[in-house]
Amino acid sequence: MNAAFTVLTLVSLVLMTFTAPAAALPTMIEGVRNAILLTLKLTAIYAVWLSVLKMMQATGLDAKLSHGLRPVIRRLFKGESEESYNHISVNLASNMLGMGGATTPAGINAMASMCREEGKATDNMLLLLVINATSIQIVPATVIALRAAANSSDAASIFLPTLIATTCATLTGVILCKLFSMKDRGKSAKTSTAAVGAPVDATRVHRSALSSARTAFGKFAGKFRRTRRNDPTKP
Repeated sequence: MNAAFTVLTLVSLVLMTFTAPAAALPTMIEGVRNAILLTLKLTAIYAVWLSVLKMMQATGLDAKLSHGLRPVIRRLFKGESEESYNHISVNLASNMLGMGGATTPAGINAMASMCREEGKATDNMLLLLVINATSIQIVPATVIALRAAANSSDAASIFLPTLIATTCATLTGVILCKLFSMKDRGKSAKTSTAAVGAPVDATRVHRSALSSARTAFGKFAGKFRRTRRNDPTKP
């Protein structure tokens, strides 16, 4: 992304130099000024939200949410260890509350604990990835911060639409993951059945064996005739 933005900036400056050279320098200065102002606004807003999230952690709200998610997690991620369930609970609870600092390490640890074979993702690993991508948001701190920085009259009005949209997206992702997982397991079962219990065509096997026997016998007979032809002592 850094390379892409660098290329876009350079191309824009070159075009402005040829099309409107007088506006190139003022535009650059204005862009830098807006970037600094946005950074300062976001810093202040994030400081407030992070303090709220820290208070949630101090009161144990995140732990209670994690504990409440445990029955659902056991049903979604079947066959995993208690360690995996702990990491998944922390990951999902942190995601819901907008605690990005705790979400990523917990997600990485959950993926590592669910890994069965290096280089191959299991169904549960893919499901966790989809849930993190859709991510039900109870506190959409980032969106609220951006709206407040853009001087929105009601920055927090995004709360309910975000909750509805992310819930629908997560449910859709979970359902699709489960459907594809069941489909893959069905294909694997059919393949195993076909490989192990497939009926044997006796006629084809018999013909193949007979053809091999004929070939082997023909080679033996030819070798035997050549031996007799080259040995004058035999009648």
